[in-house]
Amino acid sequence: MSALKLKLRAAPSRRLDLSPLIPGRLAGLSIAEIEKIAIYAGPEGLTVGDCFAVSGAAGDALHIEGGSDKFDKVGAEHAGGEIIVDGDVGLYAGRRMKSGRLDIRGNAGDCLASNLRGGIVIVSGSAGTHLGGPLAGEKDGLAGGTVVVMGDTGDLAGERMRRGTLVVKGRMGRNAGARMMGGTIIGEQGLSAGAGVQMRRGTLIGPSLEAQSATFVDCGTHELLILTIMAAYWRRTLGDLAPPAIASAPRRLMGDLSSLGKGEILLTEG
Repeated sequence: MSALKLKLRAAPSRRLDLSPLIPGRLAGLSIAEIEKIAIYAGPEGLTVGDCFAVSGAAGDALHIEGGSDKFDKVGAEHAGGEIIVDGDVGLYAGRRMKSGRLDIRGNAGDCLASNLRGGIVIVSGSAGTHLGGPLAGEKDGLAGGTVVVMGDTGDLAGERMRRGTLVVKGRMGRNAGARMMGGTIIGEQGLSAGAGVQMRRGTLIGPSLEAQSATFVDCGTHELLILTIMAAYWRRTLGDLAPPAIASAPRRLMGDLSSLGKGEILLTEG
């Protein structure tokens, strides 16, 4: 796999829009052409060459050496190949990504994987609020694909999620899966208060729930074969990053009865 490398010259003082820097858009461009791509529209009119030393050749992989919380829209609309960032990223990373892989070896800001359509997003650190959620005026949040966050997440992860998978290995913020319409959210350290509020469909899974809402009904424990099938799929697609094995008979809470009420929270301990 050929790789294009962008090495950060110095920490940026302004927010940069890196959405043009995806393999599909860079394919066939020379280094000189890539260096002229605008990534800041302010008075300075910064280009890739102003901020990065460019080497290698455009192909299926992009490697950004150095990160910043001012790197916005990294991997937005990504549709094939691999993007690796050695450090933090800012807002809207992986927004509306369709396929491929985005590997963030640091922390991610708010709205990571907003309206994700497909592909895999891996974050070695933590993520901000509205993980996988919609922006103002949008109907859907996460609509496909898989996101794994090794650290913690902020509030409203998976808001208005329709399909796909979110795996959070650290602690989750409040109201995960709010207004959820489908898909699966796994909180390996447990689910915080407000999980599944106004959810219509979908599944939240965790060892514990901080506070059960009165609009969820405890349906007891159930043997669920689908959990074995899902675990096998996650092992195939995520390898060592797959969630741990889930108890085949978790405690099942159905709700939110203040909405359609066909969602579920599966508690794997206690």
